Amino acid sequence: MRFASWSVATRLFVLQFVAILALTGLGVVIVWADARREAEDDAALRSLAVAETIAHDPFVVEQLETDDPSSTLQPYAIVISDSTDVDFITIMDTDRVRITHRNPEEIGRLFQGNIDTALGGSTFTETYTGTLGPSVRAVAPIWDDGEVVALVSAGVTVSNAHVATGSRIALILWSALGALLIGGAGAWALSRYLRRVTDNRGPEDLARMFAYYEGVLRSIDEGLVLIDPKGRIVLANVVAGEYLGLPPFDPRAAPVPVKDLAAPEILREVMLRSDAVVDEIVVTERHVLVVNSEAVVTRGPGQDAPRSAGTVVTLRDHSRIEELSGELETSQTLAAALRSQAHEFANRLHTIIALIELGRPEEAMRLASSTLDVSQELADRLVRAIEDPVLVALLLGKSAQADEMDVRFELHLPERVPASAAARDLITIVGNLIDNALDAARTTPAPAVRVLVEELDGEVLIEVSDSGDGPDPEFLGRIFDFGVSGKPGKGRGVGLALVRQAVRRSGGSIEVDGSAFTVCLPLRAPDTAQAGASRDWEAANGR
Repeated sequence: MRFASWSVATRLFVLQFVAILALTGLGVVIVWADARREAEDDAALRSLAVAETIAHDPFVVEQLETDDPSSTLQPYAIVISDSTDVDFITIMDTDRVRITHRNPEEIGRLFQGNIDTALGGSTFTETYTGTLGPSVRAVAPIWDDGEVVALVSAGVTVSNAHVATGSRIALILWSALGALLIGGAGAWALSRYLRRVTDNRGPEDLARMFAYYEGVLRSIDEGLVLIDPKGRIVLANVVAGEYLGLPPFDPRAAPVPVKDLAAPEILREVMLRSDAVVDEIVVTERHVLVVNSEAVVTRGPGQDAPRSAGTVVTLRDHSRIEELSGELETSQTLAAALRSQAHEFANRLHTIIALIELGRPEEAMRLASSTLDVSQELADRLVRAIEDPVLVALLLGKSAQADEMDVRFELHLPERVPASAAARDLITIVGNLIDNALDAARTTPAPAVRVLVEELDGEVLIEVSDSGDGPDPEFLGRIFDFGVSGKPGKGRGVGLALVRQAVRRSGGSIEVDGSAFTVCLPLRAPDTAQAGASRDWEAANGR
């Protein structure tokens, strides 16, 4: 199996085990060397003590003065060496001639090694290879009347000195084996934990997954938020940051508590719910958000039961969908108005043809002229007064829609109305207000809708009123909240919420007085207005 295909857990286990094995081996070598040194030091101390004791023994000095000192000192040396755990005791004269030796055949032969220090009157220790092999020995001078008359050497062979080390090595090896087993078990437990956490994946797989994960977070046009069990945001993509007013996400920064967000309280409450949330609609100042959330459940290492790892929340902007729906509805209104006018013109055309066939051409001319004058007059007024072509088309469509609903539609325009907002915002604002006014007016005895557009103190004022009584006082304080409506049926309470958002997005304001809704929008710069109107007109015509 190639190393590159190993998982993170396997790699870590192998590396840890090799490291533990190397450290254990190094520890054994160090302890063994230390034990060997201690054994040799102990042998040197014992040899030194025995040598100095013999050198100061008066019996030894007395026997050295006899004619045959070996006959008495050889048994003496054997007894002392056996009782003191030294391997040999050699007594010699100042000419290196041995008087005693462990091997009687060596008596009378020359002592091997350095004795100059001892002849000088000092005791010393050394490791030397002599007739008995390598040994740790001490050499001490024997004094008589202030003179060195002989030397004594006591020592322990290296092999015997290391016997004690061998017994310690067994303990060291067993301890090393225990440490190796404990370390291996710990490494195995850690690798097992990592195997569960990483799903037994290798670092390359994890890096690739992270790259994909980053790409997904950046590419989706929905907000994605991960909230830990403590109610803190641990991850948020760029879209979610825009919706929630968060700075660019930094994984090294402290998690942001949801309760500290500068977001509506209802949104914070929805995000902190422990149960699943499905398509919950929440309105903020700039967005209508569709919120979904689901608990994230994981099963950690050594856990039989799953546990909560937090919540994943998705935020989808419903404002754009509603705005597109409004634009589509406006287009459908225009199409319906055109169909209605085509049908009406067909009826008038048949009437005109009949009048001509009846020999009454003058009446036919008057009927045709009056029809053209009414339609063209309204179109000319709108084009002359309003710079924004999208608003012109919208008002023409709403006028035709009001005529079809038999609602009087009054337009009060100044000589010129500068552009004041983006086309999509104008469609949202004016379209929804006129639709609401037409709905309210059609049930009154004299249905009428009045639209006033004028420039006032650097702002464009748009007022839409109807012949109705205005909003129900019960809902007046919440009329711009999403889902609040005095009308029965589903799908209500959306239009005015979108109107308020579009007004705020354009930097304007909106007021309600009875059945009159007044919107004030700041003027746009001429260049910006012209470019924006051109783009909006081209987009509206599919160019």
